[in-house]
Amino acid sequence: MKDFAGKIAFITGAASGGGLGQAKVFSKAGMKVAIADVRQDALDKAVGEIIAYSGAKPEDVLALKVDLTNRAEYTAAADKVEATFGGPPNLLIQTAGVNSFGPIEASTFDDFDWVMGVCLNHVVNGLLIFVPRMIKAYAHKEEFHVATTSSMGAFMAGSTTGPYSAAKAAVNNLMYSYDAALKPYGAGATVLCPGNINSNIGNSEKFRPEGLKNTGYHVSEGTIKTLNAIHATGIDPIELGEILKEGIETGRVIVLPDHNTGEQRAAQLRGQNETIEDYCLTAEERAAKAPRFFAPPPPPEGEDSPSGPPPSMWGVPEGGEAFGNARKDLDWIDDSKKAK
Repeated sequence: MKDFAGKIAFITGAASGGGLGQAKVFSKAGMKVAIADVRQDALDKAVGEIIAYSGAKPEDVLALKVDLTNRAEYTAAADKVEATFGGPPNLLIQTAGVNSFGPIEASTFDDFDWVMGVCLNHVVNGLLIFVPRMIKAYAHKEEFHVATTSSMGAFMAGSTTGPYSAAKAAVNNLMYSYDAALKPYGAGATVLCPGNINSNIGNSEKFRPEGLKNTGYHVSEGTIKTLNAIHATGIDPIELGEILKEGIETGRVIVLPDHNTGEQRAAQLRGQNETIEDYCLTAEERAAKAPRFFAPPPPPEGEDSPSGPPPSMWGVPEGGEAFGNARKDLDWIDDSKKAK
């Protein structure tokens, strides 16, 4: 997809962070933009920011308060887009996401239902609700495209990011599948995998639904403060939106922002691929291989390797608290993995 002017975009999670950056970028490219989020106050603020950044007419920016995990609400939002702009989106971008950190063995059903509900199921909902409409309206007539914001966590799962990494890995695979499926209709798909975005995802726990609050993870104002300090160092949302736009224009199925291609991250990705490649080797061939390209540095001489979740490479800010631990009261969790 190369021509955006006059066409329609629908972007989830667009009241802040990466989704808002995408809304600004594609609005500036001349698109009519519908933004969806669960926070009405943030949506109202985002509309003003989009118009100020892009110079769009107020009638070309539509804000929709939607629980994207609720299929009836999502379907109603799709109907509203068509009624307002005259058709389904030419560009669907699903960026809404949440995260929480803790030992995977401490996870509850609520932890999985919440994180995977937003990070995976909302993507499935959008694809099943919008793609048939997009095909009927635009196949071989106008450009159309679907995109999803995933994460580097899709490739580098960790013991304290289980639900999130699982959801993002599934999202990547979905987009590969949709890219192949949409080719006969003259369309395609893109998955964006940033490492860290300057966003509000660190506040996710503040917006966890009441019915899904039974978490096995230790969460406090201190852990939220630490996460927010980390995300404040992430890539600028508008820059990320421009990177996604370039990826869509050039027909890339997967987009890895330049900020992800540092030597350590590249080595981690190679390490993931080597794990799969090793399966094809005999035991003798594996033994004869050179050491993996990347391995964590050994602890200083005379010190043991740390137990439990590794400390954040960013450190803990004043008033912050280490995240990624389990609740203290879980009697099956190793003490080294519990909140101190």
